[in-house]
Amino acid sequence: MRHGASIVNDIIPGQLLQKGDEVVLSGRREFAIGEEDWIGEEIVDPQLLDFPVEVLPVMVHKKPYSNQKLDFIRRQSFMHGVSVRRIKRAGIDIPVFAQTTIDCGDTLELVGLKKEVESAAKELGYIDRPTNATDMIFVGLGILLGGIVGALAIHIGGVPISLSTSGGALIAGLVFGWWRSKRPTFGQIPESSLWVLNNVGLNMFIAVVGISAGPSFVQGLKEVGPMLFIIGALATSLPLLLGLVIARYVFKFHPALSLGCTAGARTTTAALGAIQETVGSETPSLGYTVTYAVGNTLLIIWGVVIVLLMN
Repeated sequence: MRHGASIVNDIIPGQLLQKGDEVVLSGRREFAIGEEDWIGEEIVDPQLLDFPVEVLPVMVHKKPYSNQKLDFIRRQSFMHGVSVRRIKRAGIDIPVFAQTTIDCGDTLELVGLKKEVESAAKELGYIDRPTNATDMIFVGLGILLGGIVGALAIHIGGVPISLSTSGGALIAGLVFGWWRSKRPTFGQIPESSLWVLNNVGLNMFIAVVGISAGPSFVQGLKEVGPMLFIIGALATSLPLLLGLVIARYVFKFHPALSLGCTAGARTTTAALGAIQETVGSETPSLGYTVTYAVGNTLLIIWGVVIVLLMN
């Protein structure tokens, strides 16, 4: 506020306003724009607007505010002067509505004066400041433990059944991800690093699958004929089409989530990327993660079971 010729930055709730003072209002547009009716007319004062504002991402994990509506959180006294500009769930932006339910592990992007934002952040959870460093101990430990668990085998009828190292790493990733959502003081991985791992890993995976499957695919066509390709296409397409029908008419899912679920059930990240690019949103990935984990695990286990049944 400007009082006379001086500017006051440290405003307290009991600050006395006098006629002729100039104040800066901050908040959501629909609320701040109407204050002119009872405070006074809007003015242009660039110097008064030049004050530091903190933008702070906060991971919500305190029990009183997990699984609560955003409107409930906004009404808390520590949120005075603080606005929620963005909500991210599992890396995906979700709408900032009053009735949006904030889950444990969601990240709120708070905006306001430094002192007020940091005070609100401590009440809600953990300040997840952007970083360029990856917690390699967290990543490496997850891969190591997952590999050890996946290497263990259960012998049934003399046949070893195991998750394999890839399946063990997948389970470890799920457990470590859940652990970080409960204790977000470790395991930081920058979004840029996640993007590289996802995309480079996906491309390498597709390349390896193509290289390894190419000779057997050609040999199969020579021995069986085109019916091998037709049966493979049907075996791939029919379960996905059935999954979309069940998601639509049984579970009443949103179409974007249904598409994400079916892509995850098929464990095809490339399909998820195509869906997101087509719909212009990352929302389908909310339905992708769980079905991807379940699908990967079942593929590993049932691959061995089907071989046993065939024998």
